[in-house]
Amino acid sequence: MQSNRRFHIATAAVVLLMVVLWFSTSTGQVRRKYEVEAQVYSTPEYRTDATRAIEAYERVMERYMDATERNLTNISGDIGAVATMLDEIDTKLTKLDMRLERIERHLGILPPPVAPDPNAVPARMPVAPPVPSVR
Repeated sequence: MQSNRRFHIATAAVVLLMVVLWFSTSTGQVRRKYEVEAQVYSTPEYRTDATRAIEAYERVMERYMDATERNLTNISGDIGAVATMLDEIDTKLTKLDMRLERIERHLGILPPPVAPDPNAVPARMPVAPPVPSVR
């Protein structure tokens, strides 16, 4: 009986131990995940002197194109201002020409005749089409 009792105590202890282990690793617990990211350092790319020279030339050309674009923008603004000033001058000259014409008409002064341009190409006389002959 004594051995039977020891067997039951041992079996109860094993069952109790299994229950404790079962609850300690239950699925409801939060499991921690550890992530380790590998950091791989690579060597810098090998660049020749020609590559460096080409990249420097590209940077210089980019700066040159930017400067040229800015200058052209400024020039176009200046040309626009000059064009408006020329339009105003043309308008004033037209008014002055009309006023001078009225004064000349009132005083009876005839404007000088316009001399023909010596460099002008003489106009051709219209040529009549040839008359078809009947044979």
